[in-house]
Amino acid sequence: MSRQRILVLGTGGTIAGSGSGATGATYRPGGLALQSLVAHLDALGLDAELVSEEIARIGSQDMGFAEWQALHAACLRGIADPGVAGVIITHGTDTAEETGILLDLTLPTTKPIVLVGAMRPADAVGADGMRNFANGVKVAGDPQAAGRGVMLVMGDAVLAARDARKAATSSIDAFRSFPRGALARVTPASLDWFAPPHRMGESARYPFPGELPRVAILTAGAGMDEKPVEALLGIGAQGIVLAGMGQGNAPACVIAALARAAARGVPVVRATRVDEGLVDRNVEVDDDALGLVAARALGPAKARMVLMVLLASGITDARHVQAAFDAG
Repeated sequence: MSRQRILVLGTGGTIAGSGSGATGATYRPGGLALQSLVAHLDALGLDAELVSEEIARIGSQDMGFAEWQALHAACLRGIADPGVAGVIITHGTDTAEETGILLDLTLPTTKPIVLVGAMRPADAVGADGMRNFANGVKVAGDPQAAGRGVMLVMGDAVLAARDARKAATSSIDAFRSFPRGALARVTPASLDWFAPPHRMGESARYPFPGELPRVAILTAGAGMDEKPVEALLGIGAQGIVLAGMGQGNAPACVIAALARAAARGVPVVRATRVDEGLVDRNVEVDDDALGLVAARALGPAKARMVLMVLLASGITDARHVQAAFDAG
């Protein structure tokens, strides 16, 4: 039986990072070529044929529209190729949740798309990248992995891109999953799914944007005034995401300014700066009266990405924006 072919798309990040030494703290993300990573993985004798394509060699803090556009196009080619079982994207962890949800919204679910990263550079003591990469191969080559949307594989866990978020700056288990827990546990030798696929055969929920509109994140703080809202509108923000206190709250003057923005046709989504929890409608803030949207389970970074995709698709009405955030 021939080995499954898996397309590996490289973007750089810590998984491809090289440092000043095995015990040093400094390193350069994306310092290693993707072919070098794939060669190390091939040497492990995994039951897969890896076909590599380098998209970028950058830290993921520098990910932008050009890289996302190239990734999306390469994923579509992999999905269309009958000889490819799945796609792996090596990616930095800083913005993996943004890339993951963008692709999750704009790709069909017919083949697994898996992001893998690392918290330690490749030449560091205890580097985690090769294990995460090997686990990603296990997931991408599994027939049961399709129909689950884009996934992130880190720390022996398989997380849905919509739920995954980076919750620690440097811990090896830096990623959390909310509101749903992990989809599966994985090692290079085993894979245990916790539920059947929930998005079998879905087409892309939205088209990939021709461009991404300017959407700003405004972080709420005690004692702030409405001037930052006015400043964001002044630079042409087409949407605003509030990283609010508690359940997406802010001082009354800020909420009033955001309501005025919504009345002018600038969608406003209330998320939270709190690490975990739902932002529900009409709790302390009267969303119905003010024309605001509750982010529900999505944090500010993912809420911003969702709002950009919606705006690019011509969806600006608060009711329809809210429906998109309510969708699981």
